[in-house]
Amino acid sequence: MFRSFGISPVSFSDPIPTSVDVLIIGGGVIGITTARDLTKRGLSVLVCDKGRIAGEQSSRNWGWVRSMGRDPDEVPIAMAANIAWQELQHELGDGIGFRPAGIAALARTAAEMAEFQDWTDNVATQFGLDTRMLSAEAACAMVGAKSGKWLGGMYTPSDGRAEPFTAVKTIATSIHGAGCFIRENCAVRVVETEGGRVSRVVTEAGTVKVNAVLCAAGAWSSLFLSNMGVRLPQLAVKGTVARTVPVDSFFEGAGSFGDVCIRRREDGGYTVATGFCQHYIGANSFRFLREFIPSLPSASELSLAVGNDATQRGVFPRRWRPNAISPFEKLRVNDPAASSRALSEFRQRLIANIPQLADVEFAEVWAGMIDATPDVVPVMDSLSSIPGMYVATGFSGHGFGIGPAAGKIMASLIVGEDVNFDLSRFRFSRFSDGSKLRAGPGI
Repeated sequence: MFRSFGISPVSFSDPIPTSVDVLIIGGGVIGITTARDLTKRGLSVLVCDKGRIAGEQSSRNWGWVRSMGRDPDEVPIAMAANIAWQELQHELGDGIGFRPAGIAALARTAAEMAEFQDWTDNVATQFGLDTRMLSAEAACAMVGAKSGKWLGGMYTPSDGRAEPFTAVKTIATSIHGAGCFIRENCAVRVVETEGGRVSRVVTEAGTVKVNAVLCAAGAWSSLFLSNMGVRLPQLAVKGTVARTVPVDSFFEGAGSFGDVCIRRREDGGYTVATGFCQHYIGANSFRFLREFIPSLPSASELSLAVGNDATQRGVFPRRWRPNAISPFEKLRVNDPAASSRALSEFRQRLIANIPQLADVEFAEVWAGMIDATPDVVPVMDSLSSIPGMYVATGFSGHGFGIGPAAGKIMASLIVGEDVNFDLSRFRFSRFSDGSKLRAGPGI
């Protein structure tokens, strides 16, 4: 029943080239889609992952491809990602699993309805997104609920779902066949500079000359960048997810139904999750406390726990050298145990809100570490202090759905082309330039 992601065999073991145009640290959805776009532009690319392609959150997420309810600055990028997912489905087929089957959010209170109405009127309308409000009757009919169960909701027909277990691996296989170098079980130890600009990358398997480096290491990004003297406020939270055995379909899309979330799967079951997350208190919890305080009121289902989070720096800053074993070689795949509390909550919430799944057996359960920034939106930027160094991380649970568009953005940044989006909200300097951080919506 419990899924383990850390024991899958190595699929990509290319020899380390002597030089490439771009080296990407991290083989998740952001790193792989960036590599795809760079490869299509004719650049030589090496993707290094300390463990497995999509071994961590890129295969463990809910599988939503969502524009609805996002931070307004993310919406146009999320809409572009939806189109990119459609293109990937057309090009690569079943392994992607994308379906524009719609996403719904149903409301139990007048306050929730007002929040949905405000977002629909002021955000969806601004960007031409097809979100619409649902009456109580329509909301109940959508999921086969008894009359009076829901006050209403909002629904976006164009939003969709894809299959995290297979999607990123499918994309990686396609770009590998097109000439992109990919090496699993290969941690990047350090990025070296010459004249202040990135020049070489030392991996555990050898050194590579580079023109540019992208850090897309998910929850490990802050730790990696700290070795370069770069401070990135980022923390990780553990989310637990389950999938049911196959069951008759009553809703083909994905949705938030009160305090439980589901997604129809290609295997005939449903993915089940909630907003409940756990954060293991460590040195970074205190190091970044000031930045994260404004976002705490919206983290109503966050539980603090004592435990080991390998993605955090210790109390005393430490550095590792090119010839030393790095922290990334000590834990190839961060494979945390599913939360028994979360699983109990799943069952109780299904009973209360989705009776069709109340007694359906869970075929698998798993957990993953979600990387979060204080304002719950990502960093997509170059580092002005280190020319040639780029960062795409902190997607705060939104990375899978928005990934293909984020990959296009980062590829454009790296080659110096117009990205066609306003990225000011996602700049790295917002954590240090005195700006007041604004947390994204909790819808």
